[in-house]
This record gives sequence, C-alpha cells and structure tokens, in this order.
Amino acid sequence: MLSIPTLWVVFLVNFLALGLVWTHVMRSYPSFTPARYWTASCFVVSLGAVFGMLRGVLDTKVMLIAGGGAVAFAAFLILMGIYRFYGRRLSWWLPLSMTAFCVGGLAFFLLVVDSMATRIVIYSLSQAVPLAMTLPLTMSRTAHRNPGARMAGTVAILMLATYTVRSVAAMMGVGGELSIIEFNNFQASLVLALVFLSMTLNFAFMLMAIDRLRSEVENLALLDDLTGIANRRHLLQRMAKQCQISTQTGEPFTVLAIDLDGFKAINDGHGHAAGDECLRRFSRATQTRLRPGDLLARAGGDEFCVVMPATTLREGAMIARHILEESRALSARGKDDGINIAASIGVAQWTQQIGMHPERLIAAADAALYNAKKLGKDRYAVHELAPEPPPPAFEPWRKTA
Repeated sequence: MLSIPTLWVVFLVNFLALGLVWTHVMRSYPSFTPARYWTASCFVVSLGAVFGMLRGVLDTKVMLIAGGGAVAFAAFLILMGIYRFYGRRLSWWLPLSMTAFCVGGLAFFLLVVDSMATRIVIYSLSQAVPLAMTLPLTMSRTAHRNPGARMAGTVAILMLATYTVRSVAAMMGVGGELSIIEFNNFQASLVLALVFLSMTLNFAFMLMAIDRLRSEVENLALLDDLTGIANRRHLLQRMAKQCQISTQTGEPFTVLAIDLDGFKAINDGHGHAAGDECLRRFSRATQTRLRPGDLLARAGGDEFCVVMPATTLREGAMIARHILEESRALSARGKDDGINIAASIGVAQWTQQIGMHPERLIAAADAALYNAKKLGKDRYAVHELAPEPPPPAFEPWRKTA
C-alpha cells in the first residue's frame, strides 16, 4: 500500500522536472504566452507537493488544505494556458473562486465535519471543472489539425473518468477505509493513474507548442520581411497549386504582374527608407482592393504579383483597375511628402496550354506588363488569350486500288 507522503514525493519529482522543461521553453520563446501558464502550473503543483510532504512536520490539517488548494489552482492555470493558446482569455475570477471553494470545502470537511470521502469529491471536482472546460477547444474540428491538441483532449477525458470513478468509489467505500495518512490500494492506484495522466497531459501540451512554433517558422519563411505579404517562395508554391487545381477542374484563374513606376527615382531622390515606406503603403493599399482568397506577393524589388483563383481575364482586369484607382488615391493623400506612387499592371489568365507550368503564366503577365509600360505607364494591359486550335478535320479513309 502506498502512503500519501510517498504519492506527494512522486508529484514533487515529476512536476518539478516538467516545470524546469517549461521554464526553458518559456525563456526560449517569450512570445509563446501559454508556456507561462503551464510553467506556473507545474511549479504550483510542486508547491502543493511540498505542503503535502510537510504535513508530518507542521500542522497536518493546514498543510493538507494548502496542498489541495495549490493543486486546484494549478488545474486552472492549465486551462488559462489552453485559452491563450487559442487566442482567448479567461478571467481570474473563476480560478480564484474555484480555488476558494476547494480550500473552503476541504477546511470544512476536515476541521468541522471529518469526511475524507467528501474531501476527495471536492478535490476531484475542483480539478474536473477546468479539465471539462478545455474539451470544447481541444476537441474542436480546428484543433484536430494539431496532434497535441487531440492528445490533450483524449487525456482530459480519461482524467475526468478517473476523477469520477475515484469520487464514486470514495463515497461508496470501495477498496476499504481511508485516512489522512493512508489510502487504500484502490484509491492509491487511481492517484497513481492521475499522476501518469497529468504527466501525459503536459507532454500533449509540449506537442501543441512544437506544432504551433513550427507553423510560425513555416509562415515566416513564406512572408516578405519588409511588407509582411507573401514572398516569392510563397507565390511560386501558390501558383503551382493553382495550376494543378485548374488542370484538374478546367476552372481558370488570373494573375496580375505589377511594377511600380518611377520607384528608382523615389529611392534616389528621397532615400531607401522612403522607398521602403512606399512599398509598404502600396502593399496595404492593394490588399484593400483584393478579395478573400486572393494572394498578394512581393516577387522582388518593386515587383508584385497577385494570384486570383476562379477569376476570368475580364474580372482580373477589373481588379487591376481598382488597384490603380487606389494607387492614385494613395498618391493624392501623400502629396505632402512628395512621394507619388504609380503602377503598371499586366493581366493574364490560365489556359489549358499553360497546364502545369506556372512560369508560362508569369511570362504572359510580364508580357502584358511590358505593354502597359509602353503605353505610358500608370495603367493596365491584358494578355490576349490565344485562340484554341481548331479540331482536326475528319477525312474518310480512301480506298486504294
């Protein structure tokens, strides 16, 4: 039979180690705020374990209440970390009020009415509530793309089931008598299972963190540092994917090739800082004229490209006109600093002849862009679609002599 002090030692060793790991994660990735809550939860559980270990040295009852309250509060810190992981916030009133409920309940059923079974129910309930609140997030459809979230949701369900079994068993007297110092074998086994599941839950959080940080690194690799829009790598990936979709479905899409007019003069006359600000302004202005699903990318220097799925040549030309209108309005608003932003745009549409070769579509859009430059700049030009070759004429077989 395992004694309660032995179980507290198990808690202390395991969660102190997990807390050190999360501390390293928190310091290495300071912008990953969930790690702060998960780090704190591990150390608060460790503190609760220390209270439990001191119960034989100091006032046993006070240490028991303090240890239970610390573990209950740590469960809500876990919940708050999950909320922050999904961009949500949880008010402090719920963790504090539930911790007060746990402390008050443990104190009442220890100091006023001595009932170990009821204390187990209160202790289990104070941890089951935050675990249950994590399920709508970790078990949602969007969370299923994160293997760590799926694992966390599954472990939370197992822990809820274990807390339920433990509470029912305590109230019904399953496994034998309970005391402050000793658990019966059945209750000790359930506590060990909860220790194991709690450690597994932290490993699930670690997987969630790894997946999130990896996604952030991948996104950074696809973004332009200066403007924050897609870079050339992202553009080529999107073009290849869109060509594949159109080849399979036959649905066209359109590409805009954009070049800023007189950008070199801005750099030479106002400095590179002004040129960089010009690029940022144009990027923001262009995005206001695009639709959801359209991709704006900086191909390099003052060259931009827009990929528009399910868009015909005529619709692409209309969007090009809107971008030019916004560019002219932007120049009018920026007359005070003497920077005029103008652009030339080439419009090209995917065809069956282009097929799986996105470079051909880019070349067509560049050719249209060159025509816009020749026509006087600050305008758009379209790449005329090549006529479809006529089907081969049917010639009946001729009889030979």
